[in-house]
Formats: sequence, C-alpha cells, structure tokens
Amino acid sequence: MATWAVGDVQGCCTELETLLERIRFSPSRDRVWFVGDLVNRGPRSLDALRLVEQLGAAASVVLGNHDLHLLALARGGQTARPADAGLLPILAARDRDRLLDWLQSRPVLHHDEALGVTMIHAGLAPQWNIPTARRCAAELESALRGERSGRLFSTMYGNQPDTWSEELEGDDRLRYIVNALTRLRVCDPSGRLLLKFKGPLDEIPPGAVPWFRAPGRRWAGSRVVCGHWSALGYVHEDGVLCLDTGCVWGNTLTAQRLDRPGVRVDVASTLPARF
Repeated sequence: MATWAVGDVQGCCTELETLLERIRFSPSRDRVWFVGDLVNRGPRSLDALRLVEQLGAAASVVLGNHDLHLLALARGGQTARPADAGLLPILAARDRDRLLDWLQSRPVLHHDEALGVTMIHAGLAPQWNIPTARRCAAELESALRGERSGRLFSTMYGNQPDTWSEELEGDDRLRYIVNALTRLRVCDPSGRLLLKFKGPLDEIPPGAVPWFRAPGRRWAGSRVVCGHWSALGYVHEDGVLCLDTGCVWGNTLTAQRLDRPGVRVDVASTLPARF
C-alpha cells in the first residue's frame, strides 16, 4: 500500500486524473492525501470535487481557504465575486447538496499516528505544538458541522486577531484558527500572523519569516504536509513538506509518497503560465 500527498488541485481535474494514472493509484490498495483547495480558479472544480468524493475512504482531505469560501457562498450568505466563476458550476449542480455536505464534513487537520505526519492546508501558529493544533482544529470542525455553521461562514473573514492567545473566545478565536490553518504564509519573529503577503521567498518583507522557520516554534520536530503557498513552490525542509507547485498558474501538480520519502511525481499543467 502506498500513501501519497497531493498539492493544491484548484479545479485542475485533468491534471489530477493524469497524476492518479501516473502513480498507478488504486483506491482498494492505496491512500491519497489532499492538502486542501480542491476547488476554484481552475476549469473543472465540479469534476475535481466529484472525483475526490468518489474515492471514499481512500482519500483524506483537509479544507483550504477556497473550500471554505465555497461553503460560505453556498451556506453562509456570501456574494460571489468575478474570481469565483469556477465555483458557480458547483452551486448549480444537481448533486450540489451531497457534495457540499461531504466537503463540510472534511477536517481542517489530519493526523496519522502510524506515519507520524500531520496535514494542514496552510500553516501552524508558532505558539502551537501538535496537540494544541489538533485541539484548535477540533474546535473549528465542531463549529463547521454545528447548527450555527452559517454564522462561522459570515464571521471567518478578516485578518484580526493576528496573535494567538488561549484567552481568545468566540468569533475571534475561530477566525484566528481559520487564518492559521488555511491562510498563513509568513509571520513576524514574535509569531504574529502577517496575512497580506502572498509572494515568493525572496520578496518576504523585512523582519518576516516563513511560518515553518519561525523562531521558537513549538511544533518543531514534527512531520507536516501542507500546500497553499503557490509562489513558494515545492519545499521539503526540517520535516515540513510544502506541495503547492502552482498547477492552476501553469506550473505543475505534485504528488509525493509519505511512506517512502523521496518518491515524487509532477504533472505539467495544461493551463497557460500566469507568472
């Protein structure tokens, strides 16, 4: 049995189909992890959502910021923007409710004790160790699946608070957890989230650091798999594996085995390069 992790699909279902063929993936034998952002921007978000949902227990999926945004459009009263055009076929699909129910039941953190690997979409707050991250993720997942999830979808947007404290409560606490797990790229040396930056490593603002290099990070030494930061590309350092290689921007879709480190497969995007 092989266990693969796949970077951000973002509606690039053609490349995902090719990738699964390339790695000879069998749902009856293998397992595949998706780091989030199955949908948006790419041309086949509905197909990608259907494909992954149909993999059943063979697929482990965490929610990314674009997945949460889709749920906010469908169930939180948010208004679609021009950039959300790729999500409209999902909202109009005959099987939308089944797909959205499935998506809403996905976790925001997946931890595998046997492999010793934790998967999130974006990042981990430096103040968290893995048990704290799992506890915070469980709080968010409970809100996602509760009767008041519509409130979460209407209040999760925004960059504040940007500093973790166990004293955070209510909407502020959940918004911080959403931002750390699904939006984080860089922080300052004190661990304050700097959520406006989206560029490559060589353009990081003075004094900022990638979240996986934050000084004093309490989760150091853990194996972590993530995506989200397409301008960063593939990174594998100090146990952290970053897999968003920018397929939707005309680059590649990447898969790497977790049970046999170093085995990596890239599929070239069929989309035009946009960087």
